[in-house]
Amino acid sequence: MNNPSVLEACYKKYMKNITKWLPDGIIDVNLDLLHHLDLLHYQNKDPHEAGITRYFHVVESEDKLTLANEDFVVWIVPEKLESTPVTYTLIALNHNDHLQLELAFSTTGVYNNSHLVLRLLERYLLEIQSTEDLLTRLKHSA
Repeated sequence: MNNPSVLEACYKKYMKNITKWLPDGIIDVNLDLLHHLDLLHYQNKDPHEAGITRYFHVVESEDKLTLANEDFVVWIVPEKLESTPVTYTLIALNHNDHLQLELAFSTTGVYNNSHLVLRLLERYLLEIQSTEDLLTRLKHSA
């Protein structure tokens, strides 16, 4: 499902009622989260560790970037709240017939930089994919 108009409709549906789709809310990026995700040691990153190796189609619009491939759709949305820059990142699983919003995170202040947003995105994509792989294995073994 990579039709730009369908992706836009899904984005609007999710943003219209984000608490319905993500009852736990949007994850605020802070020092505790970075520590929990082990992202504070970026200088010590293993050079053999794979980065984002997936290919994404990129659709740039006036208000956001949309990244889409056969597995995921990601919306990166820069905004200003009371003159403070904020970046929202939403991640959805891309199923053949529908999208399933998995999580969203926001970055502000010192955490609102492209390097960190991409590292967080990479980490969350790996976690979501790992969970999906486990669910698939469990489903096939049952």
